[in-house]
Amino acid sequence: MVRGYILLLVAVLLGAPSLAMAQTMSFGDSAGLIASSCGADITANCRGVNLDSNRLKECLSRNQDVVSAQCKATYFKAFEAIQKRIAARVTVANACQREIVKLCGGSTKETSKSIPCLLTANGVNARCQQAMGEAGYR
Repeated sequence: MVRGYILLLVAVLLGAPSLAMAQTMSFGDSAGLIASSCGADITANCRGVNLDSNRLKECLSRNQDVVSAQCKATYFKAFEAIQKRIAARVTVANACQREIVKLCGGSTKETSKSIPCLLTANGVNARCQQAMGEAGYR
């Protein structure tokens, strides 16, 4: 049963909007951290909860008086890292606006389509490269 919740959690977190440095964490790493630290707590305290990332966070927060110390120590860190990754991916459109349009012939409304080009293009500025790194594209 725990394995089923863990697999579901991993699938939910990996399916979140496209979210390296020390400030962010990949969706897979975050899901793994939550699964290893909170798997038993999720099974015991969050039965029947639709396990998307927001509801899971709410359930663990609501039950923090009975959640294990190990889970408490890691789940806020993991959820915060996921939010930072999502924010970093949004920042790429702003930091790489010139490169997306000029070097890749793309649109900042569809930044994700320009990522392969940005990763290989010559002349990408340092700010754009840093934003792509923080977003986990590098």
